Amino acid sequence: MATLNVRNLKKSYGSVDIIHGVDIDIKDGEFVILVGPSGCGKSTLLRMIAGLEDISGGEILIDGGVVNGLQPKDRNIAMVFQNYALYPQMTVAQNMGFALEMAGAKRAEITQKVGRAADILGLTPLLDRRPSQLSGGQRQRVAMGRAIVRDPKVFLFDEPLSNLDAKLRVKMRAEIKALHQRLKTTIVYVTHDQIEAMTMADKIVVLQGGRIEQMGTPLELYDRPDNIFVAGFLGSPAMNFLEGRLRAGEAPVLETKAGTVVPLLSAPAQAADRDIVVGIRPEDIAFGTEGDGVPASVTVVEPTGSETHVELDVAGTPMTWVLRQRVDFQPGNRVMLSLASANTHFFDKATGRRL
Repeated sequence: MATLNVRNLKKSYGSVDIIHGVDIDIKDGEFVILVGPSGCGKSTLLRMIAGLEDISGGEILIDGGVVNGLQPKDRNIAMVFQNYALYPQMTVAQNMGFALEMAGAKRAEITQKVGRAADILGLTPLLDRRPSQLSGGQRQRVAMGRAIVRDPKVFLFDEPLSNLDAKLRVKMRAEIKALHQRLKTTIVYVTHDQIEAMTMADKIVVLQGGRIEQMGTPLELYDRPDNIFVAGFLGSPAMNFLEGRLRAGEAPVLETKAGTVVPLLSAPAQAADRDIVVGIRPEDIAFGTEGDGVPASVTVVEPTGSETHVELDVAGTPMTWVLRQRVDFQPGNRVMLSLASANTHFFDKATGRRL
């Protein structure tokens, strides 16, 4: 296990800047997930940590030692790729032990380490099979086993679950989290899936355009997003946003461009009499009344079993409402909503920053 520190890290391709001075401190044994939309620089950042991409500026430190000039094999890290990268002609045991064999380890040591990793990952009955005889989840476990046998200081995962179906992704999320709790090793994990980030990470780093938008625990980012981008990125379904001008007073209201008046429970003082964006999560919307509610039109109803997702039109703005109870809505129905939640978020329209 090890600490990992990224200091003012930069990456450029010619005159095009990809990573813009990123700083991240990762504690010993911490599970950190880099998340963001495609093209935000998260995989490039991971490959720089691994030594697979040259660094244009800044430093990478593992256990306090700068590793910028070290080859990937000398950094004592192990990387699990999206495509598994298994040798098709080798058995599971041979794939898992190959790196140790290349390092000159003795046969007894290889057998012992492969056996231990196979036991941890439930691969013992599969050691004599080849990758073509395995399911996608089994291949991913073999790729993880190949990393475990090296006993690295840091594990790097590059979107390891993106090739799996939805049900298997859920299962593998739990397996990777359980593996981390058992090994207590330092992990840096890249994904574009914010559900993976929310359910697995000790700390999330949200990236956009090669810059860090926010860093913190999953619930910190979910409950107090720093800006509109983070607020809209984390959460499924995504946070709803209403633009308008806040009219301050004992009972603050948002006046939308469509002329709709939206009563609010409270608002920060700095939001008064300015153009703002109000954010409310789908699960925080409630039924309203004619006296204190906001009219909305139902456009789509999506029952999921445990929940019902209702797509709405509110003052010309599409919104999503998540209900735990069953409802008999039909497209075109008019409903009254209460958006006066204690969990309402307020953002400056010009800057996108939280108020």
